[in-house]
Amino acid sequence: MSHRAQVITVSDGVSAGTREDVSGPALHTLLTNAGFEVAGPEVVPDRQERISDAIVAAVVAGMDLVVTTGGTGLGPRDVTPQATSMLIDYEVPGLAELMRQVGASSTPMAVLSRGVAGVRGQSLILNVPGSMKGATESLEAVLPLLDHAIQLLHGNTKH
Repeated sequence: MSHRAQVITVSDGVSAGTREDVSGPALHTLLTNAGFEVAGPEVVPDRQERISDAIVAAVVAGMDLVVTTGGTGLGPRDVTPQATSMLIDYEVPGLAELMRQVGASSTPMAVLSRGVAGVRGQSLILNVPGSMKGATESLEAVLPLLDHAIQLLHGNTKH
């Protein structure tokens, strides 16, 4: 497959050094095991501008997939979906719906995630929850679809 992925951890606590990042490294491992060449986790605070800058930098660097973890809930500092929505060319709602659906089979709280899935240029961007369980379950739910999705983004539309 040899696609390139960037993991971005969105967390004030991890950014400030007061909390350990467990979700970012877990996503890195999942993607590496799936055959991706993975960068990160890059850590940014829960600030819309910083989140946007990190996503755009990953896209500019030619990443096929950008996965953010954290900042998808209903809290006042949870702004990852807003940052993502402002910079994508279009949404891929089925991926976000699938991630919530799979999460809801473990906990009803999963439906409170506002994570967005979308495309900027030829990069697929996924917002997953900040908890390790939520992050890994969400990514595992869509992992089997990512190779095909990325191929389509690169213009390989022969099925």
